[in-house]
Amino acid sequence: MKSTQDKLSIVALGGVNEIGKNMYVIQYNDVIIVIDCGSKFPDESLLGIDLIIPDITYLLENRDKVRGLIITHGHEDHIGGIPYIIKQLNLPIYATRLTLGLIKAKLKEHGLLGSTTLHEIDANTNLTLGGIPLSFFRTNHSIPDCLGIVFDTPQGVVVHTGDFKFDLTPVNEQYADIHKMAAIGQKGVLALLSESTNAERPGFTPSERFVGDHIEEAFSKATGKIFLSTFASNVNRLQQVIVAAEKTNRKIALLGRSMVNVVEIAISLGYLRMPPDMLIEAQDVNRYSPHELVVLCTGSQGEPMAALARLASGTHRQVGVSQGDTVILAATPIPGNERNVARIVDNLFAKGVKVIYGSGSVTGMHVSGHASQEELKLMLTLMKPTYFIPIHGEYRMLYQHRLLAEAVGVNSDNIFIINNGEVVDFIGAIARQERHIPNGNTLVDGLGIGDVGHIVLRDRKVLSEDGILIFVLSLSKSDGTVVTGPDIISRGFVYVKESEELMEEVHRIALTTITQLQEAKTIQWGLYKQALKEAVGKYLYTQTKRMPMILPIIIQV
Repeated sequence: MKSTQDKLSIVALGGVNEIGKNMYVIQYNDVIIVIDCGSKFPDESLLGIDLIIPDITYLLENRDKVRGLIITHGHEDHIGGIPYIIKQLNLPIYATRLTLGLIKAKLKEHGLLGSTTLHEIDANTNLTLGGIPLSFFRTNHSIPDCLGIVFDTPQGVVVHTGDFKFDLTPVNEQYADIHKMAAIGQKGVLALLSESTNAERPGFTPSERFVGDHIEEAFSKATGKIFLSTFASNVNRLQQVIVAAEKTNRKIALLGRSMVNVVEIAISLGYLRMPPDMLIEAQDVNRYSPHELVVLCTGSQGEPMAALARLASGTHRQVGVSQGDTVILAATPIPGNERNVARIVDNLFAKGVKVIYGSGSVTGMHVSGHASQEELKLMLTLMKPTYFIPIHGEYRMLYQHRLLAEAVGVNSDNIFIINNGEVVDFIGAIARQERHIPNGNTLVDGLGIGDVGHIVLRDRKVLSEDGILIFVLSLSKSDGTVVTGPDIISRGFVYVKESEELMEEVHRIALTTITQLQEAKTIQWGLYKQALKEAVGKYLYTQTKRMPMILPIIIQV
């Protein structure tokens, strides 16, 4: 029974108006259930940052209300942030068998496996968390064991689709629960949260089997070693590579830590089927003839330290590419990665390698794991939601998804495009978008979580652009006179031996500044440092138009 006093809230903590670090919250009164906990990689502006994860300030402030974390599938943008979040908020995790396998590997690496509660679920599982019944339905994607989630709240049913497409001939034979989706819609859906990644693409997304045929054709024509690079977590693609290798009598070697981890986990859990003698160690590649080998490697997005980049530059320690080999990029570059991918392709061509790359629709080596427009409309038609919230996409994708929803009959006033931190509240099953919570990015640098903020990034930007000048100065503790220095150290600014006149003048200005402060009987070291920064910085800018970081170090002796 719906109560006008109760409140149902949908909160986006990540994954709205962006691609990556997905996290959403379904809250009914004092019960919070979290969906997904992903990560994304930083852009060039975030110097030295390893990873970006969701800001969970809201969850930490309401930790007593959080009942669990539900994971829709095992891609990094849905599980990559889990170890970092668990260190701050240890909550039970519910995920499918393969997804749990991937999560366990991450938790073990961070020393958290023994202290984390894990629950295996599947499409037929029924849960109750904090009094809210949950059920699930199977979807197709580029990794097995993907789920959509149904929250049966007293205000009404809320559905989160997870990532999906409608693949009627799935490689893993995990067919989407279309009948179950229709039944859910028939009973009535208050709000649908549906992914928007391919909302700009017309038509239907092709089946993964389309790729398998092209991989087999390329393998049958190749005469030398075959190198195929794709997302390590695209288990369905990996299975098709195994099938093609078996048909062409080739062994498989793995390059790249994530590729090794995913393949080992998927084989151990039965999600990859491989003949027992097919997989060989990377260091054994040279024992086989080129026509007997397939090398599965990471780096399809042009990552500088990944296996493919090192192969292209000739710096991989165990394996090399040579004239007559074939390299297949079975992935489309994510926007922003095109330049890095192009550089790798150029290097490979320079080595006399045949490279199959470019748009998946041209090469046949890649299809998306996400629903295109007709499939998004099908999901909307099956669910028949009263309210619709497009998620998981940049703004133009969310907006296009909105238009698709309107086209299939969703009232335009009932569609909410929200940003991270914004909240849609339901009272008496009526939706309002009137508030937001503090939200941003949490930056991971090494072992530090959230300890690198705007000031640190600003300093890193200055250092990367103009370098640093360090002044080391010793002053007498008794009378404040200069004992030694100032000694000047330049890093990333100018090469001292080629800029002697400039550095001599900097030394003179620094010494003059210190003398003037001593004559004024200044004893506060903070004033010394500030005066040095101002005087030297002003001179350097007039001479070089650069503004290096100036760091005075004053030592009392």
